[in-house]
Amino acid sequence: MRVLYIDTSSDYLYSGIIIDDKLVSSIKRKYEKDLSKEALPKIIELFDKADITPKDLDKIIVVNGPGSFTGIRIGITIAKTIAWALNINITTISGLTAMAISCNTNTYKMPLIDARRGYVYGGIYDKDNNKVIEDSHIYLQDLLDKSKDLDEVTVITNNDLDINIKKESYDPDILKIVKHFEDSNGINPHLVNPIYLKKTEAEEKAGL
Repeated sequence: MRVLYIDTSSDYLYSGIIIDDKLVSSIKRKYEKDLSKEALPKIIELFDKADITPKDLDKIIVVNGPGSFTGIRIGITIAKTIAWALNINITTISGLTAMAISCNTNTYKMPLIDARRGYVYGGIYDKDNNKVIEDSHIYLQDLLDKSKDLDEVTVITNNDLDINIKKESYDPDILKIVKHFEDSNGINPHLVNPIYLKKTEAEEKAGL
């Protein structure tokens, strides 16, 4: 099984190629505003390092949200272009789920992405990565209040959030994430859409 993993939902490019349950090439790098121009060339480099071409892929896994509106579209566009050319499905996953899977702790897990103005994209997962509180665009304090009855919670984030809870930085375990979704059949590339969770400014102004 040859799998391409892509996550461009933040300022970072997280991507890797897995061949027969081994991570053979990967990148974890912060690009910020350069992500749109750097993502595709860097992913092409991964194929060179893995000594395969896109046509050799059996599966594509892409994070389709939540996070940066622009960033999410970058990863989805790359995934859909390759998948359409190969006539294969795409497995879409939540970036928050990927964060929870990558955290090796026996506590509850609260992956968080700063959404500004006191809001976050976040959810709560148990130690087996089952959702306890669904992913949402939520006021940070509201999510913290919902976690008060849980025994112990570990926050997973790469953002500077003022929280008096045990925190861990997010370092994606790409192999572990891919193996978690290895049985997913995926969906037709034309059906893949971003999951923003937050309404756009135009939608908010229109009261949608």
